[in-house]
Amino acid sequence: MVDSYIAVDWGSTHLRAWRWHHGRCVDALSLPLGIGQLGELRCDEVFDRHIAPWRRQEKIPVVMAGMIGSDAGGYAVDYLPCPVSPQVLSGRLHALAEGVWIVPGLKTERDGRCNVMRGEETQILGAMRLAPADCYVLPGTHCKWVAVDDGVVRGFDTAMTGELHHLLMANSLIGRGLPPQQPHDEVFARGLAQGLETPSCIERLFEARAARVLGQLAAQHVAEWLSGLLIGAEVRALHQRYRARAVTLVAGAALNDRYRRAFNAIDVAATTLAGDDAFQQGIRSIVDAGR
Repeated sequence: MVDSYIAVDWGSTHLRAWRWHHGRCVDALSLPLGIGQLGELRCDEVFDRHIAPWRRQEKIPVVMAGMIGSDAGGYAVDYLPCPVSPQVLSGRLHALAEGVWIVPGLKTERDGRCNVMRGEETQILGAMRLAPADCYVLPGTHCKWVAVDDGVVRGFDTAMTGELHHLLMANSLIGRGLPPQQPHDEVFARGLAQGLETPSCIERLFEARAARVLGQLAAQHVAEWLSGLLIGAEVRALHQRYRARAVTLVAGAALNDRYRRAFNAIDVAATTLAGDDAFQQGIRSIVDAGR
């Protein structure tokens, strides 16, 4: 077992890394230097400045996952086809330099439908160790629904719920001219109930504006209602496809709580797991597999 290594989660907006020494995390960093935020900087320059110093005294392994492996990151690491096992994933790392690897993404291509993920596969690998389940849901900008059978990732779907919420609030009539938004549990619950009733929610979206104009929705709570509507619609629609009796949610506490409420409303048991814990365990599993 390798107990000294560096785990790197290099996404679109942030670079996060952890240095483990003899089984203990001794250094961590979080920087707004995601692949989409580098400007004129190159990935190798960022690596050399912020991560390489951790290896000066000891050339410990570095395992990176996320958008660093995309064409936007400059490396275009393969997507492995599903179904795929943890052993196959761990054995197909992309060697970037001596002792530095990138985790490949996953893909599905079936019945004319295509899907890809990059970064979430590492969280799934960790979640399979920490919270075994047949269905994992990873809420976020692009929410992943993942089917696992006998320890093998069989397939997955993506719901752009988080990005759709952002686009509607930032660029559509729904969000125009609104004051700063405030959390409101009851308003979220109302939107959630309506989303669960209407999985194809396209005809309900304009109600976010109409209800505000007619005085039935406070201007500072539009985002909460819309969040409930979109999450409810996603959960209802994709649960009809997956039919899971229980799911494991893998995200931050706030998103996990919102999705847990949606699953509770349709009588599906939902276990929650912190996304960072899943990622760290995923990298640890890869390192332990022999890298």
